[in-house]
Amino acid sequence: MPQVSNPVPTRDSYLVGLVGSGIGPSLSPALHEREADRQGLRYLYRLIDIDRVGVGPEAVGDLVRAARDLGFDGLNITHPCKQLVLGHLDALAPQAAALGAVNTVVFADGRAVGHNTDVTGFAASFARGLPDVPLERVVQLGAGGAGAAVAHATLTLGAEHVTVVDAMPDRAAGLATSLERHFGAGRAASATPDALPALLDGADGVVHATPTGMAAHPGLPFAAELLHPGLWVAEVVYRPLETELLRTARALGCATLDGGGMAVFQAADAFRLFTGREADAPRMLTDIAELAGAAGAEGAAGAAGAAGAAR
Repeated sequence: MPQVSNPVPTRDSYLVGLVGSGIGPSLSPALHEREADRQGLRYLYRLIDIDRVGVGPEAVGDLVRAARDLGFDGLNITHPCKQLVLGHLDALAPQAAALGAVNTVVFADGRAVGHNTDVTGFAASFARGLPDVPLERVVQLGAGGAGAAVAHATLTLGAEHVTVVDAMPDRAAGLATSLERHFGAGRAASATPDALPALLDGADGVVHATPTGMAAHPGLPFAAELLHPGLWVAEVVYRPLETELLRTARALGCATLDGGGMAVFQAADAFRLFTGREADAPRMLTDIAELAGAAGAEGAAGAAGAAGAAR
């Protein structure tokens, strides 16, 4: 595999973007641009929403090539393109290759190089927000691109066993096999959603890594009665910061972790890959709280206005 190195900061102007579906509410542009402003950089972060462009996820290769041709310095990649993009890159960083998923593409020297900052982002957030929780038996919902990253991170953090649950059995089984190959036999297994009652009853915690709970996909990923006070709950969704899953879990007394920390730490790592400069992650944590709060207030105001108009 070709060697991958971080860029050396030699410029003060950058053009980057995010490719994915339903990304209009993303806070990534503001997170990156605020940090760039503090560092005196000209930094433009554009959204490339495949729904608005009118193409399917399989067009991610065309979008990557177009961005490179248009002079972008890099791209973030999100649902549902993190795995589909693999075949359209010139090289992969070791972690991205091990995961089989990419969330950051850097354009340099005529090449498109894939990285994954979701692993380090989730690990840093979890260590900060749930430092002392038990990790003997963990259940994870979701085996997609984000799911692969957080499962690797959870096992790296010291989880003894992770059961991956997904509505697509082959995808869950494939991730479990990959995890065991990397971390050792007996460290992972797969299951379908009908096994959740028994799995959650005996689990220490649950990691949620599906789109359910996002602004465009509201609701709970499983029945509320499956939660219990002895269960910790870690969320990957960050828009909104308080998903229905977290709200329900907190009401029961569960220890919880929202997706904001992962969003910040992965963004800080991506910022370094794009620019060669270190981001101020603590300041970015303040940013995301402010941005998410403002977005929530705007959403509530919009809902209230719509209700008033209906009346």
